[in-house]
Amino acid sequence: MFNWAKQQLANVAGTQEPIYGPSAIQSVAKEAEKTPYTELTRDHLVWQTMDSTSVETQTFYLFSESGHTCLLQVIYSNVAGLRTTCQFNCKIFSSDLSKPHLWCSNPLKDVELNDIKTCFYAQDLAVELSEEGDFYTIKSMNDERAIINVKITRTAPGFQIGETGKTLFGTDLNNPWGSMRHAFWPRCSAEGTISVKEGPIDFKGQALFIHALQGMKPHHAAATWNFANFQGPNYSAIMMEFVTPPSYGTTLVNVGAIAKNGEIVYAGCTNSATHLNVKDDAENDWPEPTGIKYAWNGKTKDGKAVEAVIEGSLGPRVDRVDVMAEVPGFVKKIVAGAAGTKPYIYQFCPNLDLNMTIGDETIEEEGTMFTEATFISDVTGTPSS
Repeated sequence: MFNWAKQQLANVAGTQEPIYGPSAIQSVAKEAEKTPYTELTRDHLVWQTMDSTSVETQTFYLFSESGHTCLLQVIYSNVAGLRTTCQFNCKIFSSDLSKPHLWCSNPLKDVELNDIKTCFYAQDLAVELSEEGDFYTIKSMNDERAIINVKITRTAPGFQIGETGKTLFGTDLNNPWGSMRHAFWPRCSAEGTISVKEGPIDFKGQALFIHALQGMKPHHAAATWNFANFQGPNYSAIMMEFVTPPSYGTTLVNVGAIAKNGEIVYAGCTNSATHLNVKDDAENDWPEPTGIKYAWNGKTKDGKAVEAVIEGSLGPRVDRVDVMAEVPGFVKKIVAGAAGTKPYIYQFCPNLDLNMTIGDETIEEEGTMFTEATFISDVTGTPSS
């Protein structure tokens, strides 16, 4: 009963949760034992708009042929069922690290969804999924610094791991009090423009789309994150990994995939992200990675072994995001009061190759890459999967 009371306080006030241990989490890897992954239909991309504490996002990562990298993101957030707030973010990374990135983050007004909740509308913003469910259009005039008109078309099947894509949290996993879900379009084409002060940027190129739902306070679900997005001429490699706080047993959950045009080569949970080298960040004491190894291991649909590795130096970071300084006020309220919470995101665009074997075939491919390492709260001990 005392733990239940502490949980309710944690839900509302952002305080630390009690230690439930690994029995209070069911990784999506359990579903993947029976169903490695499910290909997405239009119905899988419905906005859930939960009426309890949650953060739901649709994020588009764009790599233009001209060398620009961009992130577009819609955030739908609910604080303790008391207040819903929405935000639209646009970040265009500067290719010259001595110059600032373009960062536009604006609250949204007059938010509406279409009847089947696949299209998101707000004042001066429309994010629409096509009737066939194979492309999105993003049009925004909500910040004069970045007028957006782009189209993201899926070129490989979308997927979620297991049947539902969900990791569940709670002492009664038949009635979980929290969840984490990611749905991916791992390989897409991009077209259109983003008009900035200097003029329009042509974003013809490649893209990744992720629909994510953290059905609980974000810092309760995860203490650290690793994210990899590799887009090559023929293959894409995606990985999303998080480690829970000790309250859920410092449990590691990893989902990832290798895709090519028209096909998921492999998707599953048997992947790893390793920080090969780190340096202490004097500003916050987090171990900023300087070298990385991402590894995917699994099988194709027809049983061929797949092993893929991206390894090497991350090079200079392109940004370090102090989340509490950057995020909208409503997210601050979700995280406020959490002891030991000091979230920072380290972002990199390294030039690394994908080295892969599929059965007897060996593949080496250069591509464009965007990676993140996120630290939210301290993790002690070795994570367990």
